[in-house]
Amino acid sequence: MYRKILMAYNGTREGRGALTKCAELAAFSKAETHLLAVATMPSSMFLTEGFLPEELIEEEKKRMQEVLDEGLKKLEERGFNVQGHLAVGEPVDEICRSAREIGCDLIVVGHHQKQSFAARWWSGSVGATLLDYAPCSVLIALTPDKEKE
Repeated sequence: MYRKILMAYNGTREGRGALTKCAELAAFSKAETHLLAVATMPSSMFLTEGFLPEELIEEEKKRMQEVLDEGLKKLEERGFNVQGHLAVGEPVDEICRSAREIGCDLIVVGHHQKQSFAARWWSGSVGATLLDYAPCSVLIALTPDKEKE
């Protein structure tokens, strides 16, 4: 069974659904649980400005810290002893780096199912890309439609 689980959390509906699934799995396996939020900057900002103003980076870090705190609170309310981590960078890179550093044997991410293959291809997917680079098993948690409403 899993000893260390890393949950990549972004505060979306799908992320909250994955948080619940991660909590259930962690409780069942009595796994050490880590919650990771990643502050990112849109690549279009790099192309337009050539650099990112420090204020934008700090704003995004603050926003993601709030998201992380929300996720930690939800897990702690369920009785979990969970460690929180905030990273800055590209989500897939930071998730993989954190999983390696922690020594995780499972990464959990939420996923929003898009309507078409073209929509998935055009926008990309952290979950799909993560499958190619993850240092351990990956659980991509889907939120049933009734939970998305």
